[in-house]
Amino acid sequence: MITLGMITAVGGGIVRDVLLGALPPATFVDWRYPAVAVGGGLTVFLFSRWSGRFTRAIDLLNAAGLSLFAVTEAAKAVEMGGGPAQAIILGAITAVGGGTLRDVLIRRVPGVLSRGLYAIPALIGAALAVAADGGGVHHVLGAPAALCAAAVCFLIRVVGLRFSLDAPKSPGTGASRRRRRAVTMDSGTSQARAATTSAWAPVSRVAAAQGKGGRQLG
Repeated sequence: MITLGMITAVGGGIVRDVLLGALPPATFVDWRYPAVAVGGGLTVFLFSRWSGRFTRAIDLLNAAGLSLFAVTEAAKAVEMGGGPAQAIILGAITAVGGGTLRDVLIRRVPGVLSRGLYAIPALIGAALAVAADGGGVHHVLGAPAALCAAAVCFLIRVVGLRFSLDAPKSPGTGASRRRRRAVTMDSGTSQARAATTSAWAPVSRVAAAQGKGGRQLG
């Protein structure tokens, strides 16, 4: 659990630094990054018995981390000479990269690909941060501009969690899913019928044998 916590915390930043050519990654240079990751993972490990009571708070903290990572890392990419599109993509990758690596390691479909508004808020927050920097708003307002971008990302993520919203799907996705569900239901019905038939077969044979014996006695 502690290892997965560390990977989730620093994985996205490592991917970002590798893509930007900032080697070695900051995680391996500044001891504070792994120290905070270990501290968080150890805390969850020790109090995992009660973690279910704080699911909503954990979701809110996750949304806050997603927002801050998306905005700050997009700004860092711009500072290092990246273009607007590259900075937005790197901001989103950093925000969702750690969780994606964690899901891959535990052999689960990454949440960014399967459910909820996850990558979209990160992309929007990173885009707002890059737009503020390109339009000169960041130089005038400074931190408030970045906080506004992070707040938009946070609100979109929280609204998605509150109302169980998913990213838009192609028109054919729903139809294919309904077909798969219908096939699964038909298969389940057939299996249930086969099981019922198998269960009643011995009873039918006994009844037939009793009927035959009664006729012989008669």
